[in-house]
Amino acid sequence: MVLLMTPALALFYGGMVRRKNVLSTIMHSMAAIPVVSVCWALVGYSLAFGPTRFGVVGGLDFAGLGALAGTLHGTVPAFAFVVFQMMFAVITPALISGAFAERMKFSAYLAFVVAWSLLVYDPVAHWVWAEGGWLFKLGALDFAGGTVVHLTAGTSALVCAVVVGKRLKYPQERPLPHNLAMTLTGAGMLWFGWFGFNAGSALAANESASLAFLTTHLGAAGGALGWLFVEWRHRGKPTALGIASGMVAGLVAITPAAGFVAPWSAIVIGAVASLACYAAVLAKYRYGYDDSLDAFGVHGVGGLTGALLTGVFAEKRLNAAGADGLLFGNAHTFFVQIAACVVTAAYSAAVTWALLRAIRAAIGLRVDAAEEREGLDATQHGEDAYAG
Repeated sequence: MVLLMTPALALFYGGMVRRKNVLSTIMHSMAAIPVVSVCWALVGYSLAFGPTRFGVVGGLDFAGLGALAGTLHGTVPAFAFVVFQMMFAVITPALISGAFAERMKFSAYLAFVVAWSLLVYDPVAHWVWAEGGWLFKLGALDFAGGTVVHLTAGTSALVCAVVVGKRLKYPQERPLPHNLAMTLTGAGMLWFGWFGFNAGSALAANESASLAFLTTHLGAAGGALGWLFVEWRHRGKPTALGIASGMVAGLVAITPAAGFVAPWSAIVIGAVASLACYAAVLAKYRYGYDDSLDAFGVHGVGGLTGALLTGVFAEKRLNAAGADGLLFGNAHTFFVQIAACVVTAAYSAAVTWALLRAIRAAIGLRVDAAEEREGLDATQHGEDAYAG
C-alpha cells in the first residue's frame, strides 16, 4: 500500500503540469523507487536505524542488510520493517520534485535524490524514530512522518524553488494543469495508500493501528472540506483541484498525529491544516517564488501544522507510547514539537542549499531556455506522452 503512493504521486503531479512535461514529471517519482531502494539497502537503513552514533546517525552495522537475517524489529521480522521503511524513504525525495517540475535536468535530479536521501532523510529519520535518536529521547512525537517525511521534503522544496529559479515567463504566465482527471486519480490512490503509511506504522494489527486508520481517514475528510469551503468563499467556485489539494493537506497534517489523537481531533487538524496550506499556496504569488506544484505549500506547511498540532491534541490515554499535549495539560510536549520542527526545517534547508550549489557547480541544475520551451519530455527523455 505504501509503495502505491509513489506511482500515485506521479499521477497527482503529472496531471498538474503541461503536456510537454508530463513524462518528465512522472519520471521524478518513478525513478526515485529504484534509486532510493538501492541506497536504502546498501547504507540508508543502517544510517537511519543502525546503532546510534551520539544520537545523530546510525552506524554502518547493517550496511547491505545481511546482518539482519533472522532478527526482529520489535515483534516483526527485521526484513519486513526494512522494506516498509524503504517505501517512506522512496516517496520523500519524490515529494520535493513538485517544487522544480518543468525545469530541472534529470541528471541533476538523480544526483540530488541520492545525496539528499543519505544526508537529510536518513539522519532525520534516526533523530526521530531510532531509539537512540536525540529527538526520540527528547520525546518528539511523529507517528508516521510529519517531520521526517513532510517537513524535510517541504522545507527542501522551498529551497529548491528559490535556488533553481522560476519557470520561463513566471508569474506573468501561470501554466494550467493539462489533465485534472489524472491528478484526481492520483489523489484517490494516495488516500488509499496513506492507510498503509499511517496505520502500518503501528507495526501490528492492534488498537493503535485501528486509531491511526480512523484518524487518517477523518483527517483527509477534514482537510478536503476545509479547502473546499474556503476556496468556494474566496474564489466563488469549489474546484476539483482544490478538494484534491485539501485532502492531501489533511493527510499530511494527520500523519504525525495519527496514532496519538482522538478522531474528533483528526477532523480539526485536517481542517486547520487545509486553511494554512491554502494560505501558503496563495503566498507564493505574493512573494514571487515558483513552487510549481505546491510541494512546500502543502507538504511543508501541512507537515509543520500537523507536527505542532500533535503537541496540542495528543492524549496519552489513547497511546501509552505517546504523551498528553497542550490541550490536556502538558505544555512540555508542545514545546518539544516546536523544537523538533525548527531543527528539522533548519537542517533540511541548509543541507539542501549546499547540495544544490554543489550539483550546479558540477553538472548544472536546470535545462537551458530552449529545452524548457520545447519541453522536458522531448529534451530529457526523447519521448512524447501523447504521440500519435
